[in-house]
Amino acid sequence: MKKPFSERFGDFMAGKGFYIVLFLCVAAIGISGYYLFDSLNPAQNPSTAVAGPALVKVTPTPPATPAPPAVTATPRPAPTPAAPSPSAAPEPAPSASQAPAPSTPVPTAPAAFTWPVRGETLTGYSLEVLAYDATMGDWRAHLGVDIAAPAGEQVLAPASGMVIDIVQDALMGTTVYMDHGGGLTSSCSNLAAVPAVEIGDAITVGDVLGSVGSTAIAESALPSHLHFEVAQDGLPVDPLDYLP
Repeated sequence: MKKPFSERFGDFMAGKGFYIVLFLCVAAIGISGYYLFDSLNPAQNPSTAVAGPALVKVTPTPPATPAPPAVTATPRPAPTPAAPSPSAAPEPAPSASQAPAPSTPVPTAPAAFTWPVRGETLTGYSLEVLAYDATMGDWRAHLGVDIAAPAGEQVLAPASGMVIDIVQDALMGTTVYMDHGGGLTSSCSNLAAVPAVEIGDAITVGDVLGSVGSTAIAESALPSHLHFEVAQDGLPVDPLDYLP
């Protein structure tokens, strides 16, 4: 008859069971000892703090190196510049006083005037008050004086100076313009077609400029005459203020 389980377990424990239990207990103690030793070993568990003496490394300060002695430099004498040779000397620039004088002398204002022709004054100077012009049939300014003189009579330079222009004016006929210096100019109109001077001629008071003609169409209604004008700095003035 088969024994119940409790009896068979009891027989087993009475035989080999004691040694099995003893082996399990020894194995449990060994495993516990292994984990305890592993937790105390810093090489296997770096997170575990291990108390011990601290090592402090002291770096010795190197000895101070003495500074080299200062060296005082002796300045070298500056080289003396060599004197320039006479041939290398620059020529002095010409001063304003050494500038050459102009080739054409500047005329000065004349000391005296003379009448270009002798005769009666037919028409006087009128700038602000208009005068009646019988030839043109209107009222206009008259910038000179009309001096009665027969055709062919010589016309004289009223003052010293220079002939600056000769024109064949459509209204005033053959006209000689003169510069007397100091901004003073004069002109003689209604001359014969060919004057006795040329542009650029130097003239002296009383020199012959030409002769009275009949070339001034704008004054053809008047008797034979010479039309004479004077201007200061380009502005017309009364010629009678300059004539003796």
